[in-house]
Amino acid sequence: MSDRSETLASRIDERFGEQLRRVSSTCGELTFEVDKDDLIEVATALRNEAEFGFEMLMDVCGVDYQGYGSHEWTTNEATGSGFSRGVERQPVILDEADEFDAKRFAVVYHLLSLQHNFRLRLRAYTGTSNPPMIRSVVDIWNGANWFEREVFDLFGILFEGHPDLRRILTDYGFIGHPFRKDFPLSGNVEVSYDADEGRVVYKPVSIEPRTLVPRVIRDDNRYSADLKDATDG
Repeated sequence: MSDRSETLASRIDERFGEQLRRVSSTCGELTFEVDKDDLIEVATALRNEAEFGFEMLMDVCGVDYQGYGSHEWTTNEATGSGFSRGVERQPVILDEADEFDAKRFAVVYHLLSLQHNFRLRLRAYTGTSNPPMIRSVVDIWNGANWFEREVFDLFGILFEGHPDLRRILTDYGFIGHPFRKDFPLSGNVEVSYDADEGRVVYKPVSIEPRTLVPRVIRDDNRYSADLKDATDG
């Protein structure tokens, strides 16, 4: 982490105190976590106050932490199960559970201060509500409009106060949110053109779910040292 970033981190700690909690970063990016109830207050201050001046929102990203830190495989060999989500069909739009784990879904905001040449990442978890919900920052950074629609489309996170929250990447009749960890790999429906009806129709997926296994290096006589030496000789 550069000295300039550490200076900014000190200013943030002094200004916001417990409202912002620093998060360690393996890639050297200055990252803070904020409670979703404090998001609007903190974001407004980061934009308006002269010592910060984060007037530009570069990106808004959704994250699904379901299964975070858990390995799909515990050995280097191929298993007979593979990715469980590849063979187990899940609820189509929203999980049937009354609530989610408090730290399953998060929204990450990438901020840029042009006047100070600072970059900052804010992360806010959506909490336990189902569907996941957080306040929109469109009134603070107007560029968040399409970013938040993308997060809604792919993760199913709702942004309270968004002026036009609808899908932006998937088709009109798409079912589910494809970046969720429990979204089936083969999807929920498939589309095709029906000549008799003269329109595109939706029907259940015809692809048979299959178990995915990792590629591993296996013993093969083509790579035998004896054969290699014989060929070279």
